[in-house]
Amino acid sequence: MISIFLLCLPLSAAPSAPLDLEDRWSQAAQNAVQFLLQSQEGIDEETVIGEWPYEGVYRERGQIPPGYRVGGTAIVLRALAESIPSKRIRLEAEDPINLALRRGLNFLLVESCKAPAMGVGFNRGYDVRDWGHIEALETLLRLQQMNLIPESLLADVQTRTRELIDILVDNEIKGGGWNYSRSRRRNTSSPASPFMTGPAVMALLRAREMGYPFDGNVVVRALKTIEEARIESGAIQYSTQPERATGEGFEALEGACARMAVSELALYHAEMNDIDQVRFAIKAFFDHWKWLERRRAQTGTHNPPYYIAPYYFFYAHLHTARAIRVLPEAEQKMARIRLLELMWQVRDKEGTWNDRVFPRSAAYGTAMTLMALNSPKIPLPAKVTEEELKQWGNLKKVSPKKEQEAKEEKPKDKPKDKSNDKSNDKPKDKPAKDPVQL
Repeated sequence: MISIFLLCLPLSAAPSAPLDLEDRWSQAAQNAVQFLLQSQEGIDEETVIGEWPYEGVYRERGQIPPGYRVGGTAIVLRALAESIPSKRIRLEAEDPINLALRRGLNFLLVESCKAPAMGVGFNRGYDVRDWGHIEALETLLRLQQMNLIPESLLADVQTRTRELIDILVDNEIKGGGWNYSRSRRRNTSSPASPFMTGPAVMALLRAREMGYPFDGNVVVRALKTIEEARIESGAIQYSTQPERATGEGFEALEGACARMAVSELALYHAEMNDIDQVRFAIKAFFDHWKWLERRRAQTGTHNPPYYIAPYYFFYAHLHTARAIRVLPEAEQKMARIRLLELMWQVRDKEGTWNDRVFPRSAAYGTAMTLMALNSPKIPLPAKVTEEELKQWGNLKKVSPKKEQEAKEEKPKDKPKDKSNDKSNDKPKDKPAKDPVQL
């Protein structure tokens, strides 16, 4: 059980919100963190591994696909790391909180690039592996930025981060961007999905900021697919096919309002649009929120009239919260209060959030809500120009900044002889039988 000691855990609430709203969200956030810690699945005490799989209608041989397992785990782990005070996070400790976090991190280290299902490639016409790669990359980067990775795991985390970047680069669609749905015809190009490409760009921009090497032209091409997906109304197409634009259904503002914020935010970070286009995307979200709400926790996926899938719901709230960050300060306050009020309206009686019909996916919805709540304190990646991205693509591969700095600051230790060392056969840490009072 992880309950009593969490009630006194001071969590971030709603900065810039009225006092009563802050108080309400503060308690709700504590309850949400408690729920996420208790909902971890597949716990293996010997290997210290656990996961928070996302569940949708898509299955592979009747099982939740690895991409959903990795992506769901990455999102919940990141939400917990952003919600729990950093001074309480010590991943080598044995208390219930840190054991849960370490289990999630170990799961990502083992599963996020595991071939063949999570390696380079694409399986048939529908494959969600890159969604898992994107979310795992963003999570590992944030954990490193927050200095939460213990020294014993840092090399493994940096290695896995590089591998995630390399896989995303290799899995780029011809012409740029990413999509979980592609043509089954061999040698037939497929359009990019802004829904997927926007978050990928933001994660890669964070990787660049942290010094990880990759071909920056991949980001340039991805951004151009988003730019080309914007039609005359300002809506962003479901797939980048400007020659087939209709402005109806998927492409109506009602149908596009969930993916507009992340698309314009990604372009804004490369100076390929202006603040007015970000502002318009945020306005579209609020103006057409009722259509998202009508599809929340409903059956089916792309149902008419606007073909909004239920899984757009909390995705839209998180990325709108992130886009609000770049508005002028006076506008941020009002937009944030409005967003918090909308999220509060859809809180389940159990104190969780879920946009699917599957109870398991309450972990995903609750985690996305927590990150939207905490968005004011979560830094966005640094802005960059197109030319800087192209130059980044020409750089020789080097180690990440932090790794380089660490090598310069401290002498190399003499390698330890591990030939007879059995300490790594299984972790020494064991889950505590009773909750640890923090």
